[in-house]
Amino acid sequence: MSAATMTAPVTRSGADEGRIGVRNNLRHIGALARRNALQIKQDPESMFDVLLMPVIFILLFVYVFGGAIAGRGNQQEYVQYLVPGMMAMMGMNIAMAVGTGVNEDFRKGVMDRFRTMPIARSSVLIAKIVVEIGRMLIATTILLGMGFLLGLEIRGSVLEFLGAIVLATVFGAALMWIFILLGLAVKSPQAVQGMAMLVLMPLQFGSSIFAPPTSMPGWLEGFTKVNPLSNLADAARGLINGQGAVAHPVLVTLGWAVAITAVTMPLAVAKFRSKT
Repeated sequence: MSAATMTAPVTRSGADEGRIGVRNNLRHIGALARRNALQIKQDPESMFDVLLMPVIFILLFVYVFGGAIAGRGNQQEYVQYLVPGMMAMMGMNIAMAVGTGVNEDFRKGVMDRFRTMPIARSSVLIAKIVVEIGRMLIATTILLGMGFLLGLEIRGSVLEFLGAIVLATVFGAALMWIFILLGLAVKSPQAVQGMAMLVLMPLQFGSSIFAPPTSMPGWLEGFTKVNPLSNLADAARGLINGQGAVAHPVLVTLGWAVAITAVTMPLAVAKFRSKT
């Protein structure tokens, strides 16, 4: 087989990508998502972070730090405060795994094979996100299940409760594009994890997820007000606890999600096309 014949699929896929219809694009996303799901089935250990992380974190913060943060005897109210906030954290931690997975697929040559196929480049990355959204929903379900065991109450309506889950999922999906771009830009999964932690730690602990901003120094309290995780945590907390005035944090969170996706999705797709 000649070199020209071997490279023909790559040229054809690049030429045909703009003519792929919505139906075919959705079909490709579905097929690739099934492929990613089957990978998880063949490697069940890859679900350990989803299954164990919510349990470990909620027990750690409620029983180890809860007394210091909320005061002894206020465990019930701290659960009401903590669990909705941790919904924001789940999405961010799952998003980090997407970047690591994309980087691993490139190192193994899987992505090179996809790029020789007559499919839209975005469908490969969107399929990744579809499966990771499923993993995020599983982690959120476990988190809420643990919360109910520890006394979490749904004080708002059922629609508000579902709205909090949807909002956290939408924001988490937006964050995945950041980590996909990071996974495409750096050379190793270890580098992805290292750079991701530099982003995750300040955003998570410099937010209203674990403690009210009013208990923080003034400069840190100012940071929490512009931290998108704080807005998501406040929105989810308001919806689950039926606190009423949640329009502002909900709209700010959705604005962040749209802005992040609008900026990073095209960059990630372009990097996927050009990565060698």
